[in-house]
This record gives sequence, C-alpha cells and structure tokens, in this order.
Amino acid sequence: MAGNQEIASRPALPVIFVLITLGIDAIGIGIVIPIVPELVRELGHLDASAASAWVGGLVATYAAAQVFAGPILGGLSDRFGRRPIILASVAGLGANYLLLAFAPTLSWLFVGRVLAGITGANVSASTAYIADITPPADRARRFGLIGAVFGCAFIVGPGIGGGLGAVDLRLPFLAAAGLAFCNFLYGLLILPESLPRERRRLFSWKRANPAGSFRALAADPGIARLALGWACMWFGLGALQSTFVLYTGLRFGWGPPNNGAALAAIGLSQAVVQGLLVRRIIVGLGERRAAMAGQACTAMAYAIYGSATRGWMMYPGIVVQALGAVANPAMRALISIRAGPDRQGEIQGALSSVEGVTAIISPVVASSLFGAFSAPGARPYMPGAGFYAAAALYLAALGCVRGVSLPNLGRDAEAPTHAPRAG
Repeated sequence: MAGNQEIASRPALPVIFVLITLGIDAIGIGIVIPIVPELVRELGHLDASAASAWVGGLVATYAAAQVFAGPILGGLSDRFGRRPIILASVAGLGANYLLLAFAPTLSWLFVGRVLAGITGANVSASTAYIADITPPADRARRFGLIGAVFGCAFIVGPGIGGGLGAVDLRLPFLAAAGLAFCNFLYGLLILPESLPRERRRLFSWKRANPAGSFRALAADPGIARLALGWACMWFGLGALQSTFVLYTGLRFGWGPPNNGAALAAIGLSQAVVQGLLVRRIIVGLGERRAAMAGQACTAMAYAIYGSATRGWMMYPGIVVQALGAVANPAMRALISIRAGPDRQGEIQGALSSVEGVTAIISPVVASSLFGAFSAPGARPYMPGAGFYAAAALYLAALGCVRGVSLPNLGRDAEAPTHAPRAG
C-alpha cells in the first residue's frame, strides 16, 4: 500500500509521467511517417513504386505486433503491477529507436517495427495505471488528456521527423531514443506502483493472446457491446488516415500544404476538446450520453467530408469532428468502470488488440471503397464512400452504447453529475 500512499501525496507526478510516456509513443509514430519511406528507398535502392509495398508491410507489421503484445502486457501488469511493465516498455522503445537509427538492411527495419509494436502496446498498462489512481467519476477527464497528448504529439512528431530528417535520415530516431531513455530515468525516480498486491491476479496465457482477450471481452455482454462500439469507432479513424489525402487530392486538387493544414487542424482541434472540454461535457451529460453525442457528431462529420464539393467545406466537418472527440474518453471510461479494479490491464490490453485488428482491416476496406467508387466509369461515382461507411459504423457504435445495460457502474453514467457544494 506504500505505493498508493505515495501517489496520494504526489498525485500529479505519476499522471504526468504516463502522459509523457504515451506522448513519446505517439511522437515516435509521427516521426516515422515522413522518414521511413525515404529510409526504405535508401536501404533497398528502390523507386517510389517498389518502396510503397515495403512501407505498407512495415505499417502492417507494427499493427500486428500491437495486436499480440497488448493483451500480454496488460495481463502481466495485472500480475506484477503497472510500474515494471511501463518502465520495461519505455526502455524497449528507446532500444527500438536505436536499432532503427543504425539498421543496415530492410530486414532490420522490420525487426525494429516489431519491437516498436510490442513496446508501443504499453498503452494498455498505462491506461490501466490511470484507472488505478483515478476515481471512476474522473476517468473520462484523464482519458481525455491521453487523447489530447496523442493529438498534439501527432502534430509535433512529423514536424520533428521532417526537420531532423532533412539533416540526416537517421537523426530523428536518435532524438526519439534520447527522449525515451530520459523518460525511463524520470520514471525510475518518480513512478510509484499503482496496483496493490491484494488486487493482483494470476497471469494466464489462455487469456493473454488476441483470441483469449476477445473471449474476455465477450464474457461480459455489456463490455462486449461496448467493445464492438469501440471497434466501429476505430474503423472511422482508419478510413480517415487511409483515404483523406487521396480524397482531397481527387475532389479539390489539394497538395501537401492544404492537406497538412487540414490534418493539423484535425489533430489540434481534437486535442483542445479532449484536453479542455471533456470534463465539462461529462459533468453535463454523463459518460453514456457524452459517448453517444460524440458518436453522432463524428458520424455527421464523416458525412460532411463525403458530401463536400468544395475544399472549404471540409473545415465545418473538422469542427464537428472535434466535438465528437469526447466519445473516445467517454467510451474508455465506461469500459474501465465496468471492468472492475482487478481486470484493468486485461481489458485495456484487449482493447489494444481490437484497435490493432481494426488498424489492419479498416485502411484496406476504406481504400478499396475509395478505389471502387472513384474509378473512371464507376456507377455510382462516389469518392466519399469510405467516409459514408465510417459514418454508418459510428451510428452503429451509438446503438451499441444505447442498448447496453450498465449494472456495475459505481455511479449513474447516464445522467449528469453535479457534485454537492460545501456549505
């Protein structure tokens, strides 16, 4: 219990460390975006067309590693505590960046992306840590901070990667390694354990794999419905990432400056909502209604994207999508509260697997829809088909939340929460 007492005396420091850890994860992903294609071409002596298949393979390798590692790290954190798993993952992340900085061949890049996927799966232990030290009523707010950190990091990461990469292609990886190792040393000094020994549970390989983690989600009908809604939401993110640039280039003739500005606006606006407005929205609506409102807003935003006939019309969609960013922390809070205190790592790891599987499938489906409905002679001609599919899935997610019963919540997550004022 000493760890919990230490957290109580210094509540901000562990939260700051976890947010920094997840931020470095996200910055690392962002750094890779502008650098890896050029590094693949350099190492393989390939032209752009041939390099694209290798780059796609690296993306899929990273996602697949996260699918398998998420439940394992989550289960290990339920057994041995969050601190050792988080610190080991941070150290592994630094080692991954060093490997990428000095990778001599394409095969070593794949080894690095496997290691990155494994260590990047520390989000399951990190979010479980946040759940351990946060009262149920405040979890959506802190999960919103996680989303804000990711949004800001995805803006900063490509900028760092592009700037340092202009000097040397390997330099961004060295910078990311330095950040990771500094964070590891910081964690050694200030990060207490959050999971008391009496709340730990035995590790089971039967549960700590993608199939076992999905069975763990399905064991509770309420969590199963929420997890299905979670998968529907992540499909929308995959559709945005895989087709946004293709769509705007075809419809409006946008190039890198326009797309960069629009994608930065998406990340920044969602970071503002998740960092500053989530708590107010949750207090006003409760977690369930906030999740449903966010899903409705995001469905509307994707419909706006798919229907836009002028470039400026994308920006009203960006504003509406930013308001929908409340859905992610509200959903994670609902799942976390329902899971109970002794299954946080397992459930968060299972959600990581859901995200990973969706990250593999959704870009393929969305880009295929774009190709099929934007080809010359397509009937109907509908380049926004991927966005419409994502909108439909967000409405399906809304139905999952609306129909689920919430008997195990510590407070009413459907109604507004108004804390009594002293005096």
